[in-house]
Amino acid sequence: MSDALTFSSEQLATIQALIKRYPTPRSALLPTLHLAQATFGHLSMEAQQLVADTLGIRLMAVREVVTFYTMFREQPCGTFRLEVCTNIGCCLNGANELVHHLCDYLGIKVGETTDDGLFTVTEVECAGACGGAPVVQINNLYHENVTCEQIETMVESMRQEATPEPSQHSEETTA
Repeated sequence: MSDALTFSSEQLATIQALIKRYPTPRSALLPTLHLAQATFGHLSMEAQQLVADTLGIRLMAVREVVTFYTMFREQPCGTFRLEVCTNIGCCLNGANELVHHLCDYLGIKVGETTDDGLFTVTEVECAGACGGAPVVQINNLYHENVTCEQIETMVESMRQEATPEPSQHSEETTA
């Protein structure tokens, strides 16, 4: 039995509905890639080939899009994706210092994931929120005017969220 990646019948129906909305199947590439990434966690070569086969396009057409946009990930990432905008507006307001501080605080480099699998830090070219620079996007939620102190507080809050306190009722259920 093969462990090959597949889309569910519901997902295939969604993709087919998308294809019908556009003049060519290739036009449905972006939403199909988003669906694949949400389904598989990242866009491995196998996932990219599945998208190409499903849309009836060449793998290179899929690769061109996946490697161009920073929103698509080819490698697994942590539970929390910390994407720091390092475009000029954010850099002028401390984004480079924020990235270095965040990486030092987590003990990783840009593009890496912490050993516990919780955090991945990446730089993005433009978050489109220059008025709130520096901007950090955490799992698709924007945080503006982020300071080094604030990012530490956010990290610790996410750590707590990911590792809830043990239940005090656990001993009672064994009785």
